[in-house]
Amino acid sequence: MATPPHTGRNLSYFVMSASARADSWNTRLARLAASVIEERGGTAEVATIGDFDVPGYHGDHEASDGIPDGAERFRSRLLDHDAFVISSPEYNASVPGVLKNLIDWTSRFRPQPFNERLGLLMSASPSRTGGNRSLWALRVPLEALGARVHPDMFSLAQSATAFGEDGRLAHGTLQEQFEENVRGYMDLVEAIVRYPCAKKAWVEYLGQRPDPAFRRAE
Repeated sequence: MATPPHTGRNLSYFVMSASARADSWNTRLARLAASVIEERGGTAEVATIGDFDVPGYHGDHEASDGIPDGAERFRSRLLDHDAFVISSPEYNASVPGVLKNLIDWTSRFRPQPFNERLGLLMSASPSRTGGNRSLWALRVPLEALGARVHPDMFSLAQSATAFGEDGRLAHGTLQEQFEENVRGYMDLVEAIVRYPCAKKAWVEYLGQRPDPAFRRAE
């Protein structure tokens, strides 16, 4: 039996591939996530990290020139949507430097835009680990900045042969697992956005006191 779509207003999701490479596996995975979101009743905007080009972070450059436009565009996407999804490749068993650099630049805004944003992380890699190590590394800066990262991440292994001609995952069971992951995240986003008690419970689950004085806004 198909899961019914969300009721009420559509929730919006910013879905970004952290790869700018043409025909990237992570861009395919990001588009697949967006299609599941829309099938479930949400709306999704898909972008790649190439849409948010920034130079390497340098404190002197920030002082003289300010925060670059690419980081401003990324910040706007985060704030314009209810939640975000990032599909990231794995570089040398860790997060790509361009993605970490974009996060670092964007974190310089005040108020700090990652705080209390709801995120889902996924990866696609030709390796057998599916880029999972990069996702654990990516959680660190996002959660340090106060983002509420969904506990269940999705790693697509052997991505070179994982996609069918229709853009879905060729293995039926894997496609079902992927859809279940995205839907579970959407359920959490809906609960937190619409029901403040769920947001309070999420903060307490992370071991933080739900008190404004303890929010990691700066």
